[in-house]
Amino acid sequence: MALAFFSRLYDTLQAFRGIDPTFIPDDHVPGKDLTGKWIIITGGNSGIGFEAAKSFSKWGANIIFACREPPAYEQHPKDAVNICSEISQTESHSSIIEWWEIDLTELKSVELFCQKWLATDRTLDILCNNAGVPAGDPTRMTNDGFQWTHQINLLAPVLMTLRLLPSLAKSAEPRIICTVSAALHQGQLDFENFNGGPNQVSDYNNNKLFFQMWIAEMQSRFLRCPEYLHITINGVNPGLVLTPIWRSTRDGKSIVDFLKRWCGITPRQGSFAITYAATSPELGPDHSKQGVGAPNGRGGGRYFNRVWEAPAKHYCNDLDARLVLWAKLNEELYLKEKGLLSGLGA
Repeated sequence: MALAFFSRLYDTLQAFRGIDPTFIPDDHVPGKDLTGKWIIITGGNSGIGFEAAKSFSKWGANIIFACREPPAYEQHPKDAVNICSEISQTESHSSIIEWWEIDLTELKSVELFCQKWLATDRTLDILCNNAGVPAGDPTRMTNDGFQWTHQINLLAPVLMTLRLLPSLAKSAEPRIICTVSAALHQGQLDFENFNGGPNQVSDYNNNKLFFQMWIAEMQSRFLRCPEYLHITINGVNPGLVLTPIWRSTRDGKSIVDFLKRWCGITPRQGSFAITYAATSPELGPDHSKQGVGAPNGRGGGRYFNRVWEAPAKHYCNDLDARLVLWAKLNEELYLKEKGLLSGLGA
């Protein structure tokens, strides 16, 4: 009983640690020359994704904005492309910056996007699985038959990553950055309600936990696969960022609204979680295990609270639980049937 209490207390403290509003100066994430590198970023038209894209543009990267046709309150991807193109040109880069439409609520749309990218035969250097939604109506389902939050925050980025692995593998030092949340510390291994239960907040927390567990499992499988040995994947919590994703009619009436008022940070501050994971030598491949990348790189499979490494929930180190998750994802997405687990194990 006491152990369970202290475990819950620890998880709560870790979750609140994730809303640390500490100001991060620009020189903490100086970036690096990304000239000629290709980056795909989902949800890059607004919020932290857009701020990260602006930094990538300044550093010379080619960028594909993987975004849906947005609601009226969000910046349109065409405008994001124009702004980032101007930044690139100002820095004397001749980058290619484009918007390719994708709808994460339609798995067919994810497949078509990936087919289009793979057909270019380009090398993908950085994949930012950034798009996501907050907790929502637990009864809202996609046309694929999955709960809205479950598909957007977990299934779609898993499918997209696996589809794009051949392109990532061609890069000398490929990185996958996944936007998770400190809410994963409140998640539970509710595999009985894997596709959503009656509680919208629990569903959100659980999916963020599953995402970080999958990140840890993916890295462990990369290290056992010669073709993917040099790929690193990490999860980042950007903090409690004041973006359009929080649009709500409950302003001032919930704990989240209270925390936003006192602990909320700007999209630029939140974007450092992505840009740090994408460019820091520390997050490059681990030389001792992977043999490529920066000499002081420590590999992936880790969780970062903004730009600081932090412990993920203990389930992320539970090999048996990760295997159950792997099987559940295969069951829902038919990954083995589609040939997407080749070299990664069944």
